[in-house]
Amino acid sequence: MGSNTRVSKADYYEVLGVSRGANDQELKSAYRKQALKYHPDRNPGDHTAEEKFKEASEAYQVLSDTDKRAAYDRYGHAGLGSQGFGAGPFAGGVDIGDIFGDLFGEMFSMGGMPRGGSRASRQQRGDDLRFDLTIDFEDAVFGTEKEVKIRRLETCSVCSGRGSASGRGPSVCSHCQGHGQIRYQQGFFSVARTCGACGGTGSVIGDPCSACRGEGRAAVEIKLNVKVPPGVEEGTRIRYAGEGDMGRVGGPKGDLYVILSIRPHDYFERHGQDLHCVLPISFPQAAMGDEFEIPGIDGPVNIKIPEGTQSGKELHIRGRGVPHLNERGKGDLIVKVVVQIPRKLNRVQRELVAKLAESMAVENKPTSPGLMEKMKDLFS
Repeated sequence: MGSNTRVSKADYYEVLGVSRGANDQELKSAYRKQALKYHPDRNPGDHTAEEKFKEASEAYQVLSDTDKRAAYDRYGHAGLGSQGFGAGPFAGGVDIGDIFGDLFGEMFSMGGMPRGGSRASRQQRGDDLRFDLTIDFEDAVFGTEKEVKIRRLETCSVCSGRGSASGRGPSVCSHCQGHGQIRYQQGFFSVARTCGACGGTGSVIGDPCSACRGEGRAAVEIKLNVKVPPGVEEGTRIRYAGEGDMGRVGGPKGDLYVILSIRPHDYFERHGQDLHCVLPISFPQAAMGDEFEIPGIDGPVNIKIPEGTQSGKELHIRGRGVPHLNERGKGDLIVKVVVQIPRKLNRVQRELVAKLAESMAVENKPTSPGLMEKMKDLFS
């Protein structure tokens, strides 16, 4: 299963080749163009074309829906949440018939089209499935393996996929005589429409199985191990080929898409492959410098505060951030120093601060002529 794993993310507007301000007609036109080019019927056996067709269908499903598109425009893939896809990335959300009419459902010829079609042409690929997985911050950094439970359609165990209660299986459809299509003449063209009685399969179930209602597939719960590689981000999509629903009439299985969500960390924030944190220090530590051992995501980190460090200064510790996904190297740990000023001082502290103020150079005082001249230059 690991060899079929692929991590990918794609911008929906780039997939369809449209601008972010594209209207409904432009979206539909762009999707029709992509689907015509990459439809599996036009590219038999071409897995790359199949992937591009699925991506285009997924992109159109989201961008053609006002609410989904608004969420995607604002938050990207992470904003889609549970509404990004239907039963799968493009199961039930995009009706190709609405866009292409009967382009893929009919066959046209100049009177010489052979009747019927092969069994393979009636097979239907199973739906893709989506599973949302939430992981800890550390799991996203170091990678992890999780066991998940999903429900998907498998071969019905009661009828062994035959669809009939008696086990005899389907019989030839009397409406289309097993061809799966009803053919009629329209001028010079011989036109074939999908048979409405059998749905294009060429066969019907006379005594449907009570468990699967004649479909030959039933929902079951299965367990899968999901391997999360180090360095994944919020919204990362992991594809498991062939782990979706069982296809119809012996068609191939769909795919499973695991969408990752990452819990926040108490101490670190992540920006790309860099980790950010805040280190509060006192005024004496900032003035005279100091050394600290602070917690890192992968163990303790020794950090040196230079003498005279100003509040807000960022210190970079190279290679102590998040691993690059599917690549070598790591990002940096960026520590922001914040100098804390005491809200209240006791009598001894006030005396010490007063002596410090007296000992400091006159030009550092707010009433210093040099400082006032600098302020005038700044605001003039």
